[in-house]
Amino acid sequence: MAQGKRIILSIDGGGVRGLIPLRILESVAARMAHKGHEMVPHQCFDLICGTSTGGLIAAGLAAPKPGGARDEPAATLSELRHFYEQEAREIFTYSPAHRIGRFLSNPFGLFDETYDARPLEALLKARFGWTSMASALTHLVLTAYDIERRKAVFMGNTRQHDGTRSDDYYLWQAVRATTAAPSFFEPALIENLTTGDEQALVDGGVFMNDPALAAYLEARKMGWAAEDIVILSLGTGRAKEQPFPYKDAKGWGALGWMRPANGVPILSIFSDGQAQTASYQAGRLFNAPGEARYIRLSGPLPAGAEAMDNARPGNMITLNGVADRIIRDNTLLLDEIADLLIDRTR
Repeated sequence: MAQGKRIILSIDGGGVRGLIPLRILESVAARMAHKGHEMVPHQCFDLICGTSTGGLIAAGLAAPKPGGARDEPAATLSELRHFYEQEAREIFTYSPAHRIGRFLSNPFGLFDETYDARPLEALLKARFGWTSMASALTHLVLTAYDIERRKAVFMGNTRQHDGTRSDDYYLWQAVRATTAAPSFFEPALIENLTTGDEQALVDGGVFMNDPALAAYLEARKMGWAAEDIVILSLGTGRAKEQPFPYKDAKGWGALGWMRPANGVPILSIFSDGQAQTASYQAGRLFNAPGEARYIRLSGPLPAGAEAMDNARPGNMITLNGVADRIIRDNTLLLDEIADLLIDRTR
């Protein structure tokens, strides 16, 4: 059924809500294991694309493990799940010492980034080493935005229309860039290994929180036929029950729209709006004869679970519950996805 198919995995941004698509992938892996097949993501998916937290997952599954065995990925699904359920607490911990230090060096930076990026950078260096995107085990694309050149950036190892390779980056720096959410982390200054230039990048979620359409275009640039493409698009949930009331928003002002205590409304609205739009567009563009097949899995978030930095144990339980409901409500579809991936790797 899937022989000859090109299967794409696309993962949305959403901070700690990345636990949701991970749980979905674990469910597919369990279904494959039940039929005697191991899920090896870089062998199952011809292209893995991610924004922000989705980019971290994508890189973890597609990057080679420094010093590991041949074709051993930088992270397994269980290791990535441990990151969200345990290690993310260290990253999303408010550091008074860091804030005081930044205040002393920049006393007018009263609304500095919420979190110190150094714990995240240390973790990324330990996980990815100094390997570059060119060494990825499958095709990989991560999104970011260049704030100096004012342009969207698609970091990857795919080829362009003219056959030339994409610019290369260190994997840990590419993940740091795609996860550099404004107001949470300072922009990432990373090295373009192809040009030798430095680029100041922020989270791709500012323009493309759901990268499914970008993944499709990358596939088409590589010459893949539309009818041979299957896109598995995994969301990180939508907070329908978390409105931004007019009575509050009318008094926010510029700082209020970016304030983490308010849920960083402007970033949340950008991300949610783009994800809704991309899902609608993909649903209308694909799934017709001669077109790509598009499978979208996401679900509603309960009130209070939208915050991308809420790594507290109670919220991890809530997010696992969201994933459980998505899995329960899509049992037959998940079985079909498992069969597609089994056929793809035969």
